[in-house]
Amino acid sequence: MLERASAPSPIVKLGGSLLGAPTLRAALDACAAARAFVVPGGGPFADAVRRAQLELGFDDRAAHGMAILAMEQTALALASLCPALPLRREADEVAAAVRDGLGGLWAPARMALAAEVPASWDVTSDSLALWLALTLGAERLVLVKSAPAPAGAGPKGWAEAGLVDPFVPTLAAGFSGAIDCVEAADLAAALRPAQVAA
Repeated sequence: MLERASAPSPIVKLGGSLLGAPTLRAALDACAAARAFVVPGGGPFADAVRRAQLELGFDDRAAHGMAILAMEQTALALASLCPALPLRREADEVAAAVRDGLGGLWAPARMALAAEVPASWDVTSDSLALWLALTLGAERLVLVKSAPAPAGAGPKGWAEAGLVDPFVPTLAAGFSGAIDCVEAADLAAALRPAQVAA
């Protein structure tokens, strides 16, 4: 069992675009070293849901649930790649892992399927990561992307640039913690203890 860390875990959303990227392993290692709590993107599994919706014509509520299950699949894959980030599913263990600085990897289906967010493609794993941060009263959320964020931009600018989904600015308005948007190559530096405590 991991001992309690000195600070709460930052929540780190790893975008699905990083799956298969050469920076993925280093990003996972950085999260494990910082005892971060990782929210996975849907990646190719969510892309498959989008294609299936076009072909079969099921509604957005079904697609939303399936996209959350795509995040669950990504979580299983990432847990295999980085055993130092244990899967956490239940609300109480997720809350304890973030509060006590234990970190881990969110298998989101049990919590996210019950989240009160719009069932729309305007709500992706970016918004679900922020919803989790809000729900837990987290101190920090780091959104990891494969492209750089516009200089000086915040959630609204990130959404306008297509880096995050359109619902992120709405949720961000109610979040009292810090939100950062960084490239995978910069994640280790962003998670250094001095910056986490800032």
